[in-house]
Amino acid sequence: MRHKFDSGFARLVFTVCIFAVLAAAILTRSAKWMGDFDQSFYLTIAYDLDRYGVYSNGMFDDVNSVDTAPKPGMFIAPVYPLLVLAATKLDPRFAAAAWCSVEANHQRRDRASCETYTRPMHLIHALLLTLGVLAIARSTELIFGGVTFWLAGALATLALLPGDELFSFVMTESITFSLFSLTMLALLKSWKTPRWQNFAIAGLLLGLLCLTRTAFIVLAPVMAVLILINGRIALRRWAFQGAAAFALCFVITIVPWAIRNSISVGKFGMTEEYGSAALVERFAFNSMTPAEFALAFPYCLPEIGRCLISSTVGTQATDRFEWYQPNSFFNTGRALRTELIATHKKLDPVIGDILRAEMKDNWWRHILVSIPLAWCGMWVGGWLGLFLVPAFLCAGVAAIRRREPLFLLYAVPALTMLALHAGLANHYTRYNLILIGPFAAGAAWLIVTLTGHDGLISRARSRWRATAPMS
Repeated sequence: MRHKFDSGFARLVFTVCIFAVLAAAILTRSAKWMGDFDQSFYLTIAYDLDRYGVYSNGMFDDVNSVDTAPKPGMFIAPVYPLLVLAATKLDPRFAAAAWCSVEANHQRRDRASCETYTRPMHLIHALLLTLGVLAIARSTELIFGGVTFWLAGALATLALLPGDELFSFVMTESITFSLFSLTMLALLKSWKTPRWQNFAIAGLLLGLLCLTRTAFIVLAPVMAVLILINGRIALRRWAFQGAAAFALCFVITIVPWAIRNSISVGKFGMTEEYGSAALVERFAFNSMTPAEFALAFPYCLPEIGRCLISSTVGTQATDRFEWYQPNSFFNTGRALRTELIATHKKLDPVIGDILRAEMKDNWWRHILVSIPLAWCGMWVGGWLGLFLVPAFLCAGVAAIRRREPLFLLYAVPALTMLALHAGLANHYTRYNLILIGPFAAGAAWLIVTLTGHDGLISRARSRWRATAPMS
C-alpha cells in the first residue's frame, strides 16, 4: 500500500498548491506596458496573423503592418506567437489590449488609450510553470525515488519565485521551461522503460521546444547520443531503435515549419537572422577587460554579489554587465548589430565573414570570456541558488562515486545549453532557467542523503552516541 502522503490525492493537492503559489506571485506583480522588452515581438506577429493571416517577422519587418500587410517571415519560432493568438481568441479584453499596444508601438494610436491587461497569459504562464515543476519532481523520483518527488517540486517552485517579475511579461520563458522539463521527463521514462512510445514522445516534445526557441535544436544530437550511452550502460539492445524513434518524431515535428518557410519565405530552415544577430551581439563581450573578468565571479552571485562589489570597488566597475547602462555589453552589441544591418541589410549572408574576422584575432578571448558568462548564467533561483548550485555539484560528485548515471545524463542537456548561451549569447539567467531541473533534483537527493534514516547526519549522530562516555 502506498504511503498516505504519496497518494494520488496528495499529489493533486500538491499540484494545486504549486499553481496557486506561482499564479499568485505572477498576478500580484505590477502591470507592465505590453511594448516593453521582447513582448512586442510576439504580440506583433500575433497581430499580423489575426489581421492579415500572415506569419511575419513582427517588429523586424520593413513595413508598418498597421497600414500594410507584411511579408511572411521566420525570424521568431511559431509556438509562442500562436499561443498569444489563441489567448486573444479566448479573451476579447486581452485582444483589445494587445492590438492597441501593437498599434501604439507603430505610432498609430495613443499609448495612454491602451489598457494593460495580460491576465490570460499570466494564468497560462502559471499553468505551464506548474507542469514544468511537476515534470522535474517526477523526473527526480524516477532517478532517486523516495520523498525526492516532494522535495524537488518544492525546491523548483521556490527557485521560480524570483522570476515572477519575468513571468509577468508576455514572453517565452514559462513555455520554454515547461517544454524542456517535460522533454527531459519523457527522455528519462524512455531510459527507465524503453518503449518506442516514450522515445517518440521525447522527440515530439523536443521538436515543440525548438519551435518555441530554435537554439534548442542543438540538443537533438546530444539527446540521441545520450540515448545510445544509456543503452550501452544498461546493456540493452533497444538503444539504436530508441534513438531512431526519437529522431524520427523530432524531424516529423519540425519539418512542416521548415517546409512552410521554404514555400513562404524562400528559405528551408528553422529561422533566419536570429542566430546571426545573437552572435554579433555576443561579440561585444569579447571586449571584457581583465578586471571585469575577475569581478564577474563575485558580482554574479545572487543577491550578495552587487553588495560585495558596491562596498569594495564600486558599481561602476561592473556597469557593463547591466543591460540598461548606456555602455553595457548589451547596448554595445545591439548597436553593432544595427550598424551591420544598415550596411548589409541582412546578417545571414555575411555572418561567415564576420565570424572569421572576429575569430582570427579574438578566438582565445571569446573562449575565455565564455567562462564568466557561464558562471553568471547558472545562478538561477535568487537566494536559493546559493544552495542549489553547491548542492548540485555535491550531488554530481556523489553520483559519480555511487555510479548513478541517470542523474548525470539528466543534467547534460541543461548544461549544454548553459555552455551554448555563454558562447553564442549572453550571461542572463533568464535563458538558463532550465537548470532548475537538475539543480532541484540534485539538491533533493542531497537533502535525503544527509537527513534520511541512513543518511550521513543520522550515522554521525549514531556514532557520537556510541562513543559518548556513560554518565
